[in-house]
Amino acid sequence: MGSALENFVNQVRTMSASGSFRELADDLPDSVSLLARNWSILDNVLETLDVQQHTLGVLYVLLAKLHSAATANPEPVQIIQLMRDFVHRNNVEQLRFAICAFYETCHLFTDYLVQKNLSILGIKIMARAVDQIRQMDTQLTPIHADLCLLSLKAKNFNLVLAYLDADITDISTAAAECKTQQQQQSQHTDANNDAKYFLLFYYYGGMIYTAVKNYDRALYFFEVCITTPAMAMSHIMLEAYKKFLMVSLIVEGNIVFIPKNTQVIGRFMKPMASHYHDLVNVYANSSSEELRILILKYSEAFTRDSNMGLAKQVATSLYKRNIKRLTKTFLTLSLSDVASRVQLSGAAEAERYILNMIKSGEIYASINQKDGMVLFKDDPEKYNSPDMFVNVQTNITQVLDLVKQINKMEEEIILNPMYVKKALGSQDDDLTSQHPKTYSGDPTD
Repeated sequence: MGSALENFVNQVRTMSASGSFRELADDLPDSVSLLARNWSILDNVLETLDVQQHTLGVLYVLLAKLHSAATANPEPVQIIQLMRDFVHRNNVEQLRFAICAFYETCHLFTDYLVQKNLSILGIKIMARAVDQIRQMDTQLTPIHADLCLLSLKAKNFNLVLAYLDADITDISTAAAECKTQQQQQSQHTDANNDAKYFLLFYYYGGMIYTAVKNYDRALYFFEVCITTPAMAMSHIMLEAYKKFLMVSLIVEGNIVFIPKNTQVIGRFMKPMASHYHDLVNVYANSSSEELRILILKYSEAFTRDSNMGLAKQVATSLYKRNIKRLTKTFLTLSLSDVASRVQLSGAAEAERYILNMIKSGEIYASINQKDGMVLFKDDPEKYNSPDMFVNVQTNITQVLDLVKQINKMEEEIILNPMYVKKALGSQDDDLTSQHPKTYSGDPTD
């Protein structure tokens, strides 16, 4: 082992033993280039360090390995095992002194697995990393996006849904953490990427909810992504906007309300999503045939955007919406009439749609197989059952909890020194505009 690496090991062991973790975390960023140059003997360095006692040192060795992975071409099994051991055995108290380096290590590890088509092997590792570093279940971290990306690439959503279902009330950003740790100028700090990982979390989350057909939640995630305050358009926001329009048609049958302060949408996104606005306009005509022709016309664009599957779901939703309209007009109708009015290929396809809608609770009806007649029924729910009472109570509890959370957040904002300073500054500006002249006489004037 070279003398420079020996000095690195001695520094890590000495400062860790004395509990000087803050000083060690400030010094270690300068060692990344040294470690990367000595890629071939980093395993020897790891053998001299204990993950629990020397978490910071091991973290930077891992970071150097991942930085050099593209040129060194290590065995994926080795990288995965090292990362797995680290997230299960590290000392979290030490880790918080170098949280920015940890975030970057997770980002690089995710990129590495995606490139090697091994995303499924990183899902549990990244979930463990998120659990370690977040301070509460409702806190969003930059590595939430990594967990979502791995789940998307692996098409495995069982684990990630629990993280997506949590309503975010706090955000941990690399910028804030690095400022605390005085590492703003470090080469491994990705403070400028806070917005990127925030948008990616909601974009990937919307895609995951779309994949599991939870369209209401998907719509919310895409809406958060596109309405995030911004001075310029992000490509992430543009792609989210395209999906937002399509999911909005599936959920509401039209474009849901978008706040007027989102100027980026009107100025940049709409002109670049003209095909999708054509889809919205044709959908409003309630003609399934016109919609089918339009999707066929723009199939190349939808396929290029990876939205062809979603376009087909939009077409399906229009068939269902038209069937729902029939329930408001007719009590009975033959399957062939349903197919004709909804523009389906025949009675068999109409029967398939109706049975699926009955099963999912979208309509209430029965089909007489002998004469092929459909009997549309009213909603049987009378809202007087014990289950419904429990459901109402649960919803009331959730609303009350939400009110408490809003009140708590409002109090924190009001007491924030920056907010108070800005509010007082605004009041002074108002007073100045009302009394532009100053006098040296009575101070009460």
